[in-house]
Amino acid sequence: MARRAVFPFTAIVGQERMKRALILNAVSPQIGGVLIRGERGTAKSTASRALAALLPDIETVADCRFGCDPNRPSQWCDECRVRHADGLLEVTTRRTPFVDLPVSATEDRVVGTLDIEKAIQKGEKHFESGVLAAANRGLLYVDEVNLLDDHVVDLLLDSAAMGVNVVEREGISFTHPAKFILVGTMNPEEGDLRPQLLDRFAFSVQISGLTNAHQRVSIMERRLSFEVNPDAFRDEWDESEKQLADQICVAREMVDRVKYSRRDLHSIAGLTSAMNVDGHRADLVILRGAQAHAAFQGRDRITDEDIILAAELALPHRIKGRPFQDTAISAADLEERLEDVQAEMGMGDPTDDPMDENVDQENVKKKP
Repeated sequence: MARRAVFPFTAIVGQERMKRALILNAVSPQIGGVLIRGERGTAKSTASRALAALLPDIETVADCRFGCDPNRPSQWCDECRVRHADGLLEVTTRRTPFVDLPVSATEDRVVGTLDIEKAIQKGEKHFESGVLAAANRGLLYVDEVNLLDDHVVDLLLDSAAMGVNVVEREGISFTHPAKFILVGTMNPEEGDLRPQLLDRFAFSVQISGLTNAHQRVSIMERRLSFEVNPDAFRDEWDESEKQLADQICVAREMVDRVKYSRRDLHSIAGLTSAMNVDGHRADLVILRGAQAHAAFQGRDRITDEDIILAAELALPHRIKGRPFQDTAISAADLEERLEDVQAEMGMGDPTDDPMDENVDQENVKKKP
């Protein structure tokens, strides 16, 4: 079945910060997702669907309903571990999934359910998969995330952080991988998330309708052209879409090899400390975001610019006392603060500071 025509990501007008947040999560899903806040009609869902369409097809175990990665047997679901204990398996490919979570979703609908009666009567472990199974290795889109039950949001965020879903009932358990890019959107006029949940989203972006008349005209022209002939419109943007998709693929391959120095770690820690950010999640998010941005730019080392652009996405909802109030932290403001921090800590020019190749990058990449 052909996939429904999706508006091209590169044809979206403006909203550069939102697009950057989505792209960096596509490069490194380890970052931990993005929360997009904005009024209706600001391309939140359009951008999320368009990003999923850019992602490459994935290899999966042929007979696995969870889409297990054949190259990572340590992360297989319980069913694959049993069926392929001898190491023999068929491999197939499928499109990167895009799963839209309804606001009415219950816990069982999200995590799945175990049939306890069948387990007791027949000794069979039967698992009815949920949304997390369908979203594995894809993009999970949650519109109006602020209207979801807080417990369900907690489940989503826990799975996004751990990369696995474990369902336990009456001493019986089932485990399957649940790695996905989490994108939550919301209209701030309909209420907000609790601060504890806000902090669990790695990035946040506040967007609004564009005020530039030329940009608004471009939006109308492109949207109408897409509605009249979606295939022709997508053909027109095919080259730019392919270039971006290839750039994301290359960045995905190299992001784990992007190096950073101890100076970079001190810069990040000094910046978050100077801005009175609680906890340490923001520090790790900024580092991962900086690595993803460097990889997306084709570089194997992070720079101060990478740190600033990642901090611009990681800090707005974490600044003590004013989450989402005056959230537009500018790159210029962050650059100034970073320079002050580096001056106070006696840091020289990064070109004069030898890279510390012994930084324990594996420990830094662990989930907070």
